[in-house]
Amino acid sequence: MIVQPRIRGFVCITAHPVGCEAKVRQEIEVAKAAKQDGGPKKVLVIGASTGYGLSTRIAAAFGHDAATLGVFFERPSQKGKPASAGWYNSVAFEKAAHEAGLYAKSINGDAFSHEIKARAIEMIKEDLGQVDLVVYSLASPRRTDPDTGETYKSCLKPIGQTFTNRTLDTDKGEVSEVSIEPADEEEITQTVKVMGGEDWELWMKALSDAGVLAPGVKSVAYSYIGPELTWPVYTNGTIGGAKKDVERAAAAISEAYGCEAYVSVNKAVVTQASSAIPVVPLYISILFKVMKEKGNHEGCIEQMVRLLNDRLYGGDLQLDEAKRIRVDDWEMEPDIQAAVAKVWPEITSENLNALSDFSGYQQDFLELFGFGLPGVDYEADVEVDLPLPSGG
Repeated sequence: MIVQPRIRGFVCITAHPVGCEAKVRQEIEVAKAAKQDGGPKKVLVIGASTGYGLSTRIAAAFGHDAATLGVFFERPSQKGKPASAGWYNSVAFEKAAHEAGLYAKSINGDAFSHEIKARAIEMIKEDLGQVDLVVYSLASPRRTDPDTGETYKSCLKPIGQTFTNRTLDTDKGEVSEVSIEPADEEEITQTVKVMGGEDWELWMKALSDAGVLAPGVKSVAYSYIGPELTWPVYTNGTIGGAKKDVERAAAAISEAYGCEAYVSVNKAVVTQASSAIPVVPLYISILFKVMKEKGNHEGCIEQMVRLLNDRLYGGDLQLDEAKRIRVDDWEMEPDIQAAVAKVWPEITSENLNALSDFSGYQQDFLELFGFGLPGVDYEADVEVDLPLPSGG
């Protein structure tokens, strides 16, 4: 079938299999160009199909020749309709890894469940023996507690007071004001249950109890801090509260299992998750223009190459006062933030394209779903029912 983008709000409900493969191949080339000795060799990536999780898997495999097991929850093609972008990304990754002679298998299912943890452990025992890096990169709107069966839902809200600031309607290209009412205590609690560190701890306990964590194993989970203008809805809001719980979990995991567990604070990039956060798309559009002009702009893959090569395995962790790895360091440089802050009050719908890189934001957004990639014929008939090479 011929697949075209169909966008609803901050989500594209179609994905292009050839375009997704082209994007994955682009990232593979970046990882290969930065290849170095050392690094992880047997890697479990929980949340491996999009964004930073996918890029970490690519950086480990093609930058360090690592065997990788990916866990994700994606939609395969059904009734002739395209699969999700994450499904096509994973198909493309496995295909490329197998071509390169690398071990790559995947598990598609609810990573919060005991069943998927058990399947992952069984596969590690059979194929890898142990893993030396565990990446936790889940971003889900809901989580069902595997013991109680209770389902929790996360929300993006400020805490304590209503937040009003500028935002960007990415469909219409319009700058406007948005007001978000504060979360109540139940919403705060539920968001921590979904996006906090509890499930990361459960994974590490299950892996440790099964004896599949290698001596000297490292583990990393991802976070974001950003500039003060986004703090009310992110860092000091419900999601920020959940991320603080991830930091608590990192310390608990390090102590309980004798491993190095870290939170990596990453740069603002266009992902399915970041697109949903009010204020953030406008900030990203301005940030991209500033960083591209300075020459230090990075996407997901460049960030993850730097995380593995320079920080986790390069002997230069550069932990901050909260013992977090900061690969958002270039974004948060004072001159970068000053340039963004100068533009922020001046930007309008009329001067959006002149004062920001909104076109770059739109391009990155389309590429998340396999659209807008050079060399891809989007008028061609493509096969949408693609199986995972490893069987999934």
